[in-house]
Amino acid sequence: MSKPTPLTIKDIARNLGVSISTVSRALKDHPDISSETKIMIKAYAEEVNYRPNVLALSLRRQKSNTIGLIIPAIVHHFFSSVISGIEDLAYKEGYNLIICQSNENHHREAINLQTLVDHRVDGILVSLSKTTQSFDHFREAIDNGIPIVFYDRVADEIESDKVIMDDFEGGRIATNHLISRGCKNIVHLAAPQHLQIGKNRRNGYCEALKSNGLEIREDRILKCDTREEVMTLKNHMLNLAPEIDGIFAVNDSTAIAAIQILQNNNYRVPEDIAVIGYGDGPNATIINPELTTIVQKGYEMGRESIKLMLRRLNNPAADINFQTKSFKPSLIIRQSA
Repeated sequence: MSKPTPLTIKDIARNLGVSISTVSRALKDHPDISSETKIMIKAYAEEVNYRPNVLALSLRRQKSNTIGLIIPAIVHHFFSSVISGIEDLAYKEGYNLIICQSNENHHREAINLQTLVDHRVDGILVSLSKTTQSFDHFREAIDNGIPIVFYDRVADEIESDKVIMDDFEGGRIATNHLISRGCKNIVHLAAPQHLQIGKNRRNGYCEALKSNGLEIREDRILKCDTREEVMTLKNHMLNLAPEIDGIFAVNDSTAIAAIQILQNNNYRVPEDIAVIGYGDGPNATIINPELTTIVQKGYEMGRESIKLMLRRLNNPAADINFQTKSFKPSLIIRQSA
């Protein structure tokens, strides 16, 4: 069965015996159209479920009132919080969102970006995938006149607006807290080092050790930023366990997985080994003991990202300097450290 053809303004005009311009103006509440005619046309449009052709309108206006959003993984509490912050403000300003998920894959991220460009979005908000190490797809979009705002995982190689967390300070605060409660042999479960968030959290960890006169040992820095990777390194972690008294994990999910491995092998948290995460998602208070963690302000970062985008979209002719907005981290102390 063939798909029904959507009703157009031309169809409404023919069915009601009025001109196309009369229908168009009535639907826009133009003052030249009488109240009676407006009521008649709007009532009929509602009855036949008329919807404007958004793509056609965008071609005429050179504006779609649509913003693209690329996230690495929608299942993460942080990214769902970012979406909420962006959507709340975008909706109030009359913009719709098209949300794409890269699934931590560079190739898929590039396809997502091209799809958004093909749909003529007015701007694109992006957090990089873990596997992204080249940025030509972003440069091409920018060269085509589409503004990009990076949030959380940003590309320093691209000139654009950016919204970040001070991850160096977050790593330093977390490690200093472990040291303040007596930890001297601290493992860091780290993110990939080509990502700025991974590099900065690791550097904050190293700075805290250095400033407290503790040795920085590369064998205590494990590339391990998912629950699955923690489980893969289970035996290695258990071999390290007798020698360590603290763990700073790059996110909550790795921290929680580490706690579970330790507890299942008769280590007490925090008495034997204290553990700190990063993110403060809902699972932080479900695990026993509840997780001490760095608060990641996803909603606020989302709102700031869309603010920077709207600043450009609302002033297309203005020469606006690129900005990097940085949020200060804070530590939530619970029972795990």
